[in-house]
Amino acid sequence: MTSPTRTTRPPKGADGSGLAARIRLGAFRAESKDYFLLLGTVLFLVVLGLVMVLSSSIVQSGLENNGDFTSRAMQQATYALIGVPVMLLAGRMPETFWMRIAWIALGISCALQLLVVATPLGVEVGGNTNWLRIGGVQFQPSELIKVALVIWLGLIVTKKKDQLGDFTHGILPILLVGGGAIGLVLLGGDLGTVMVMAGMLLGTLFLIGVRLRLLLVPLLFGVVAFGLVAVSSESRMKRITAFLQEHCTQFDTADCWQIQHGTFALANGGIFGVGLGNSAAKWSWLPAADNDFIFAIIGEELGLIGAIVVLGLFVLLALALARVLRAAETPFAKTVAAAVLVWVIGQACVNIGVVLGVFPVLGVPLPLVSAGGTALLTTLFAIGIVLSVARDPQAPERAAVRAEQRREARAEKAARAR
Repeated sequence: MTSPTRTTRPPKGADGSGLAARIRLGAFRAESKDYFLLLGTVLFLVVLGLVMVLSSSIVQSGLENNGDFTSRAMQQATYALIGVPVMLLAGRMPETFWMRIAWIALGISCALQLLVVATPLGVEVGGNTNWLRIGGVQFQPSELIKVALVIWLGLIVTKKKDQLGDFTHGILPILLVGGGAIGLVLLGGDLGTVMVMAGMLLGTLFLIGVRLRLLLVPLLFGVVAFGLVAVSSESRMKRITAFLQEHCTQFDTADCWQIQHGTFALANGGIFGVGLGNSAAKWSWLPAADNDFIFAIIGEELGLIGAIVVLGLFVLLALALARVLRAAETPFAKTVAAAVLVWVIGQACVNIGVVLGVFPVLGVPLPLVSAGGTALLTTLFAIGIVLSVARDPQAPERAAVRAEQRREARAEKAARAR
């Protein structure tokens, strides 16, 4: 009598799904603690930014788009949905990839900025010619230059790591190329962005170990150039005099309007805030409420507690970037971590300082929080580059060893069962 045929169940994962799941989980296990600290902080800031952009832009969106109160927020959410996957994809790329494209990225971004300042494609916004419109797309090439400088600095420092103590052969070429890229942005008149980029260039060199005496002359030159450019524009001088005037009352109130109403918004929030969505300043009282002065809306709606939470998140972000910088094993990894640290945290300090009245109005957004698609995409992309160097280089080997040990244990258990 023939025994019935026994159907053997395929082992779990034989169809590939279980194996794929293990591969995906293994990929995440292969990351370092610094990787997850950085990633988690960034995602939290992005989500907070989406909520605050929705709240702060709802009135202006309705006025500009025939009652569509969520248009700006939806646009920001679209950029976030693109930027986060781009960040995660960038986080999987090896150092060699970034170094291969460094010069190409810098060249393309500078060429686009040249189109802004030298052709009718450049668009003036807020007194600065810093936008490029091609077809129906409008973006800021200066933000692309920031990312390109991060990658390029990593490459050039790797090549000149033995010459960083020599100003002529090591530091000067970096300053000339980097300064040239920043100069193209300066031609558009965006002094705030120029200040952030110059700080990123010099701050990166300092954090990777270049002696301060080698950076002193370029620093003094930059301060003098900054002052000359600032006094060369009537609009900038009005902002500076408004900032220097106590209580901002003796000059034209138009120049003091944004400073005053930013302060009013913070004062109105008190300790606990007026509640999410209940800001009075966003009702056309505070210009750039969803962008340059979004921190004032945060202070008004979420109060001192909410403002401290935002400050704490940026401190945590700085800590995560600093840990990546300290753990970096290659000149490229150290340089890109330092560059993004100075860029993002420095720009956050400038933005918050403007709202608090520490600096004159400079027109720079709060990274990861303010409205602005180009800025959000490029910042997430740059952080993705840091994530790519924050991965634990020994983790994949350890994960493979653990997987082999688990396979051997299962095989031994199966053998005992037979």
